[in-house]
Amino acid sequence: MFTLRKVETFRQEVRKSRFLATAGPVADEEAAKAFIKAHSEADASHNCWAWRIGLLYRFNDDGEPGGTAGKPILQAIDGQALDGVAVVVTRWFGGILLGSGGLIRAYGGTAASCLRAAEKLPLVARSEIVITCGFADLALLQARLSALETVQIAAVRYTATGGEIVVAVEEQALAELRRLTADLTSGRAIIATPTPNGLPA
Repeated sequence: MFTLRKVETFRQEVRKSRFLATAGPVADEEAAKAFIKAHSEADASHNCWAWRIGLLYRFNDDGEPGGTAGKPILQAIDGQALDGVAVVVTRWFGGILLGSGGLIRAYGGTAASCLRAAEKLPLVARSEIVITCGFADLALLQARLSALETVQIAAVRYTATGGEIVVAVEEQALAELRRLTADLTSGRAIIATPTPNGLPA
């Protein structure tokens, strides 16, 4: 599975209608909604879209006949084994009706061409873990973890005695993270059991 490195666009004209596809990486449903809002054109006839994040997906025809726009866009995402991706395909109507088959080909084809041209990143299996430590160890541990390429700090929560650092760590680096945490805190920090999570590198 792959995701996208950055936002990509693709334009084409189909029987005088102009189509613009904008695709980009999204981490969660809120990010997908924000992406769609940011890349929808107010002056367009239709802003159709789809996104997939793991098992979650949504698509919308935005006034086009049912099944002719959003679903073909989602099929373009799935057909290229992509995850954590949203695509908006905007149409400016050119006065010629395309019919259901024409719409499916236009929306799906514009999305697929955009995604084919986009730079992709392999999805790396990560585990989310929680490291609990005292105030004396918190700053040093946070600084050292943030310097590691294999670790992403998702959140830091403060407690009465110290803090909890929530991190997403590449699975092959989990043992190294445990050793580093134990060394830096002289074994005082507690690492919670990891839960599998598919997050982009």
